[in-house]
Amino acid sequence: MNMQQTIPTVPDAGIENTVSMRHPIADDKAMLRAARDLTKDISEARAGIYWADMLGSAAAGYGAIAGAILVENTVVAVLLGVVAALFLYRALLFIHEISHLHKNALPGFRTAWNLLVGIIMLTPSYMYEGVHTLHHARTRYGTVEDPEYLPLALMKPWSLPLFVVIAVLAPPAFLFRFAVLVPLGAIIPPARKLVWERASALSINPQFRRRPPEGDLKRRVFWQEVLGTVWSWALIASIFVWGWKPLLVALAIFSLTAVLNQLRTLVAHLWENDGEAMTVTAQYLDSVNVPPPGFLAEIWAPVGLRYHALHHLLPSMPYHSLPEAHRRLAAHLGTGSTYDGANHSGMFTLVGRIARSTMRPR
Repeated sequence: MNMQQTIPTVPDAGIENTVSMRHPIADDKAMLRAARDLTKDISEARAGIYWADMLGSAAAGYGAIAGAILVENTVVAVLLGVVAALFLYRALLFIHEISHLHKNALPGFRTAWNLLVGIIMLTPSYMYEGVHTLHHARTRYGTVEDPEYLPLALMKPWSLPLFVVIAVLAPPAFLFRFAVLVPLGAIIPPARKLVWERASALSINPQFRRRPPEGDLKRRVFWQEVLGTVWSWALIASIFVWGWKPLLVALAIFSLTAVLNQLRTLVAHLWENDGEAMTVTAQYLDSVNVPPPGFLAEIWAPVGLRYHALHHLLPSMPYHSLPEAHRRLAAHLGTGSTYDGANHSGMFTLVGRIARSTMRPR
C-alpha cells in the first residue's frame, strides 16, 4: 500500500525538468503468465489470519499507548510509545488490504477495522477505498492521474527529507479535518466540495482531485465521517477531563506511525517515471520488493508491503500469501530475470539510490 498523508503534501514546484530517465519497457509475458499460473491456489484470503493479526496488533498498540500515558518513568514511556507506534502501524496498514478485498470476502472485517482502528486513528477506510485502485489502473500508474505517485527521483534533493518530515503533521491535521472541516462542510457546500476533493484521500499527488463517492461507498463515507467527527470532539473534550498529556502522547505516537509509513512510502517505488503511461512490467520494475533474508523489512513494511512490486503484479493476492508467491516466482524465473530486477536489499540502499537520482543534472 502507499498509505501516504492526505493534507500535508510535497509541492509539485520541486519537480525539475522531467525528462524520461527510462526507455520504454515491453511487457515480459512469461513473467506475467507465471505470476498468474503459479499462484492460483493461494489467492484466497484466510479469515483466521486477518482477524487474529489485526485484532492482536490493535490490542497490543492500544495497551502500549495506555502504558506510555500512565507510566512515570520517561525512558519506559518512550519505549512503550515506540512499541505502540509499531503495532498500530501494522494494524493501520490493513486499510491497504481492505481496499483490495472482494466485497464478499471476510464479512464484517471492514466494519470491525473501522471501529477499532480507522476511526480511532482518524483514517477510516473510505480515505483509501476508490483511491488506491486508481494507482493500480493500467493507464494511470505514474501519471498525473495517479493519486499515489510523485516523480521523487526527478525532484530536487530537498524534496526527500521534506516528504518524510511533513508526515509529522498528519495526525493533528486529521484531527482538525474531522473536528472542524467536516462540520463546516455540512453547513457550507463549497467547503464540503473542497474538503472532499483535496483532503479526503490518502494521496501524495498535489494535483489529484477526488471525485464524488458513488454507490455503497457514499453511504460508508457518511457514517465514517459522522463517527470520525464525534470521536475527534471526544478527543478534544478529553483535555478537560484528563488534561493534555493523554492526547499529546497519543498524537506523538500517531505521528511516529505516520513517519514510519512515509519512510516506507519513500522506498515503495523508484519514482523514476516522468508522467507517461507504463506497461505492467515497467510498473513492476519501478516498484520495490525487499524479500528475505533481511528481517527488518517485516517491521517497516509489514502486512505484505515488503513485496510491493509483486503486489503490483498480483493486486488481489492476500498479504499472507505473498511470501509463498515470491518463493515460487523467484525459483521459477531465476536470478537475472525480469522478476529479479525489482528485488532490493533494504531501505538504506533504496534511499541512497533515490537521493543520488535527485542530484543528477537534468
